[in-house]
Amino acid sequence: MERSHGFLWYLLFYCLFETLVTCFHVPYSALTMFISTDQSERDSATAYRMTVEVLGTVIGTAIQGQIVGQAKAPCLQDQNDSAVALEAVNRTQSTGSLKETQNAYLLAAGIIASIYVICAVILVLGVREQREPYEAQQAESMPFFQGLRLVMSHGPYVKLIAGFLFTSLAFMLVEGNFALFCTYTLGFRNEFQNLLLAIMLSATFTIPIWQWFLTRFGKKTAVYVGISSAVPFLILVALMESNLIVTYVVAIAAGVSVAAAFLLPWSMLPDVIDDFHLKHPHSPGTEPIFFSFYVFFTKFASGVSLGVSTLSLDFAKYKKQGCSQPEQVKFTLNMLVTMAPIILILLGLLLFKMYPIDEEKRRQNKKALQALRDEASSSGCSDTDSTELASIL
Repeated sequence: MERSHGFLWYLLFYCLFETLVTCFHVPYSALTMFISTDQSERDSATAYRMTVEVLGTVIGTAIQGQIVGQAKAPCLQDQNDSAVALEAVNRTQSTGSLKETQNAYLLAAGIIASIYVICAVILVLGVREQREPYEAQQAESMPFFQGLRLVMSHGPYVKLIAGFLFTSLAFMLVEGNFALFCTYTLGFRNEFQNLLLAIMLSATFTIPIWQWFLTRFGKKTAVYVGISSAVPFLILVALMESNLIVTYVVAIAAGVSVAAAFLLPWSMLPDVIDDFHLKHPHSPGTEPIFFSFYVFFTKFASGVSLGVSTLSLDFAKYKKQGCSQPEQVKFTLNMLVTMAPIILILLGLLLFKMYPIDEEKRRQNKKALQALRDEASSSGCSDTDSTELASIL
C-alpha cells in the first residue's frame, strides 16, 4: 500500500511538472512570431534560441551527470531468484550510500531549477512583443475552436508536423536508449554522460553552421541534408566493434545531425504561419495554436518512444540494474538505436518531400505579406488623418 501511495504521489507531481513546463514552453516558442515581422530576423532569432536551448541542455547534462554520476547504484550479478537479488542489493547499498545518492539528485535539481528561474525572469523582463499592422486593426482574436479547425486544415502545417513527428520520434528513440546501449551493447558503463556531453557540445557549435546553410541553400534542402546525415552514423554504430575512441568520433559527428533536428523544423514553422496568414488574413491570434500543437507532438513522440522502448525491453527480458544482459536485450537495444530510427527518419523525409513551401514560395509570401503591411499602414494613416480633420472642423 505504501509503495502504491508513493507511486501515485510521484506520478501526480511529475504530471504537474510537465504541465507547468508546457505552459512555459508554448508561449516561449510562440514569441518568435511576435518579436519581429521580418522573416530573416525570425530565422535568426530561431537560430539563437535553439543554440542557447542546446547549450542549456549541455549545461544541464554536465551538472546532472557530474553530480549524480558520483553516486551510482551498484549493478546486480546474475541471480536465479529475485529475492536473492533483492537481498544482494540491500547488502551492497547501505543507508549512507542511499543518502548520498539522494543528496546528489537534490543538489543537481536545485542548481538546474535555479538556472531555469533566472532565465525565465530574463525572458519576462527583456522581451517586447510586436503585432502585425494588419492584425492590430482587429479588436478581438478568433475563438479557439474556430482557429483550431482552420489551423489543422492547413495543408503545409499538417505535412510539416507529420514529418516533424517521425523525425522527432527517431531521435528520441536514440536519446532514450543511448545510456543502456552504451552500457550493455558497447560496454562503456562509465562513459555515457561524457558521450552525451560530446554529442550536445557538437550540436551547439554546429547550429550556426546549419543556419548559414539554410540561408544559402534553402530550408527544405537543409532538412534533407541535415537529418539524413544521421543515417550513416547510425549504421556505423550498428556495425562497428566496441571501440571507445571510434565511439567518441561517431558521437561528435552525430551531433551535427542532432543540431539539424533541433533547428530546422522550428525554423520552418514561421513560414507556415506566414502562409496561413495570407490565406486567412482576418484570423488573428492563431500563432499559439500552431506552436502548441508543435509542442504537443514533441511530447507525444517522447511518450511513444518511452512506451515502445519499455515494452520492447520487457519483452526481451531486460534485467533492471543487471551487470550484464541477455543477448536478446543487446539485439533489441541495437534495433531501437539504429534500425528503427533509420526507418523513421526515411519516413519523415518522405513527408517533408510533400511539404509545399520552398524558397520560391517563401519569397512570394514575404512580398505578399509586406504588401498587406503597407496597405494596413497606409489605411491606419488615412484613418488618423480623417480623425484629426474631423476634430479640427
